[in-house]
Amino acid sequence: MPVLRWIRRNLVVIAGLLTLAYMILPNIVVMVFSFNKPNGRFNYEWQRFSLDAWKDPCGVADLCGSLSLSLQIAFWATLGATALGTAVAFALVRYRFRARGAISSLIFLPMAMPEVVMAASLLTLFLNMGAQLGFWTVLIAHIMFCLSFVVTAVKARVMSMDPRLEEAARDLYAGPVQTFVRVTLPIAAPGIAAGALLAFALSFDDFIITNFNAGSTVTFPMFVWGSAQRGTPVQINVIGTAMFIIAVMVVLVGQLIASRRKSSARN
Repeated sequence: MPVLRWIRRNLVVIAGLLTLAYMILPNIVVMVFSFNKPNGRFNYEWQRFSLDAWKDPCGVADLCGSLSLSLQIAFWATLGATALGTAVAFALVRYRFRARGAISSLIFLPMAMPEVVMAASLLTLFLNMGAQLGFWTVLIAHIMFCLSFVVTAVKARVMSMDPRLEEAARDLYAGPVQTFVRVTLPIAAPGIAAGALLAFALSFDDFIITNFNAGSTVTFPMFVWGSAQRGTPVQINVIGTAMFIIAVMVVLVGQLIASRRKSSARN
């Protein structure tokens, strides 16, 4: 039958669209309920349309403070993990040294280890060191578990680089620093950017490791968890919707820049 033939020809596309819809559905629910005005404390049932939460997203006490703290931690954790991860990735790909294979395998441990185990281990380490739990312990913990993801992203990009491009730059009398800045770094930039974006998302969204090592510090995920025990203000949906829109815009801008570069390269 024509319908069955059409389904067989487009089965991959249909499966992809269904998967995408399945992934986006929770975000759509969050977006819809950001315009809700519940009668009680819990924003779980649709009552009536309202823009009150959008007009005053910081109307709930400590919400924007926790959001600002999460953004700060995510920013600095991204910088630290990206700088260290990029250096580790280049070292693992470009240099031969003892225990290189073991180190390369150990890099994947934080990715495979359950977060609760890593969180408890870090808490034990900080307590034995006598460290005061707070902003800095959370930042150190976030850099540690984001590092593996950055190394994986950058390493994949560095391994696919053509070494002849750097050799050509050296043949044209470019120094090591000039070769790295003008040839190596631009080629590795997509992998570095991907690792940085992944690190930022993981750090901003983390709850388990943060909850173990935060002390009295309250990040946005911890604020959401605490609010869920007493009531979920609509402003949480507003912040979530805004973050989702910003993430989509970043992806679209990246795709647009990449398509323009490809078209200019062809011309």
